[in-house]
Amino acid sequence: MHLEPHDVERMCVLIQQLCGLELDQSKGYLLESRLRSIVQQEHLSSYRELVDRAQRPVEIALRQRIVDAITTHETMFFRDNSPFDALRYKALPETIDTRSASSSPKRLRFWSAACSTGQETYSIAMILHEMIPKLETWDIQILGTDISEASIKRAASGWYDDTEIQRGLSPELREKYFSRAEQGWQIHESLRRLIQFRRLNLLQPLPDFGTMDIVFCRNVALYFSHEQQKALFRKIRRAIADDGYLFIGAAEFLLDLNREFNAFAHCRGTYYRPLPTVAVPHPSRPAT
Repeated sequence: MHLEPHDVERMCVLIQQLCGLELDQSKGYLLESRLRSIVQQEHLSSYRELVDRAQRPVEIALRQRIVDAITTHETMFFRDNSPFDALRYKALPETIDTRSASSSPKRLRFWSAACSTGQETYSIAMILHEMIPKLETWDIQILGTDISEASIKRAASGWYDDTEIQRGLSPELREKYFSRAEQGWQIHESLRRLIQFRRLNLLQPLPDFGTMDIVFCRNVALYFSHEQQKALFRKIRRAIADDGYLFIGAAEFLLDLNREFNAFAHCRGTYYRPLPTVAVPHPSRPAT
C-alpha cells in the first residue's frame, strides 16, 4: 500500500495539527514508512482512511500512535558533548555559586523540554552526581517532557538495551550508574528519583511548573514553523530564571527568533542567557 501524492498534503496538515511538525510533499516517503504499520494494524484500506479516522474526536489513542510514530526519537547519552561540557564547567558551577547567596542555596531546577526516551535527562543527572558532593542533601528536580507518550514511558522506565547504552555513555559511567537487568541496563534509583517525566506538547500553553534554572530545548524547534519557534522561546523565557541558562540544538539559532536572550560561546558550543529585565519607571503623579 502506497501513500498517494494527493493524500500527502492532507497527512501533512494532520501531522502539523497534532504535533507542529512542518512537513511537505517531499516527505511522502517518510510518512509512508513511519505510518505503514498503523495502517496495517488497523486494517485500513488507505492512508486517506487513516486521516479520516484520526480526525474523529473519539480517536484519541490513534492520534497519539500517529504522534509516536512520526516524531523523531533519535537521541543518545551526552549528545553533541559540548552542551554538557558547558553545563559541567560553566552553567552548573555559576548557578550553584549564585544560589549559595539566596534563601534556597541548595535548590536547583532543570528542564529537558524534548527528552525523547530520557538519555538527555539522565545525562544531566549523572553530571549532577559527578559535580555535587552529598547530592542527597540538595533539593534538585529535573523535569523531562516529550510529546510522545511512548517515549515518556520508555524514559520513565530507565531501561536501555545494549545498543542504546553504548551510544555516548562511557564504560565508567555505565558501571557506576547502571545495573544489568532483563538483557539490558537499568538506571540506578539515585538518578531516577531526581527526575519527573511527563507528556507535554510544546506548542500548547505551558503548565506552571515553576521557575527553571537551566533548560535544555535541543533539536526540536527546527521542526516547527518560524512563528511556532518564536512562540516557543517566548514561553521558555517566561519559564526560565532571569539568571538562567538555555541550551538549544547545534543546528538551531535563537537570536533571529527571540531578542530576550544573549548568546555566549563556551566549550565549542553556544548557550543562551536571558537579557536583564529593565524596569520601566512609572510616571509620577502630580502633587495635590
